[in-house]
Amino acid sequence: MSTPSEPRPPHDGPALEPIRVLRPRRTDALAELMREFQQDAGREPAGYESVALPGQPPAGSEARTQELPPVARDSRRRTDVVPPGAGLRRAAVAVAVLAAAVIGFGGALLLRGERPDDTAAPAPGPPRSAASTPDPAPAPPTPPATAPVDPDGAGTLREGATGPEVTELQQRLLRIPDVYRDGSTSGRYDPTLTAAVARFQLWYGIRGDETGVYGNDTRAALESRTPAGAS
Repeated sequence: MSTPSEPRPPHDGPALEPIRVLRPRRTDALAELMREFQQDAGREPAGYESVALPGQPPAGSEARTQELPPVARDSRRRTDVVPPGAGLRRAAVAVAVLAAAVIGFGGALLLRGERPDDTAAPAPGPPRSAASTPDPAPAPPTPPATAPVDPDGAGTLREGATGPEVTELQQRLLRIPDVYRDGSTSGRYDPTLTAAVARFQLWYGIRGDETGVYGNDTRAALESRTPAGAS
């Protein structure tokens, strides 16, 4: 076990500075070595001979160097090189061909104009006679006119009608009190008879026929109230 050192008295003299040791760098030694090598390279040491390094020509070989003969050029003419003046010759040939074509086309037109035209329209023929014209198709026969259907039924009488049926209507109305008083039996359906028929329809509540028209409903009501042969 170590014992602590005894304390030393303080130093009264000046403080000591650290000592710096200077050592030469390796680069300086390397530079010195290179200088010595360069000095030795200038002179050949005794007992040694110079040897040519591989890849370098030997000493004195420059004098024995000979120039190679020039390569002979290809005497054949290249096909891709267009000789001067070839473009002008081609243009001249194209113009000559075009001129010949135009002249030939014009001559063909002149020759065709001298010949008679075969494609002319044919001469018109003689006019067709009226006898040769086909007759038009006959018109279909017109259907016979049918009598208009009476909306009030068959046997309906209205203003403007005449005949024995109108006379019978007048005679029957005279048998109804105050309907056709002092009326005429001329057989003509006049406005007076129309008013009498309308009065009969109103008084007896007949609604199936038009007002003032002697239809089926009015006929049935009148004949039921005036039997035939009754005075």
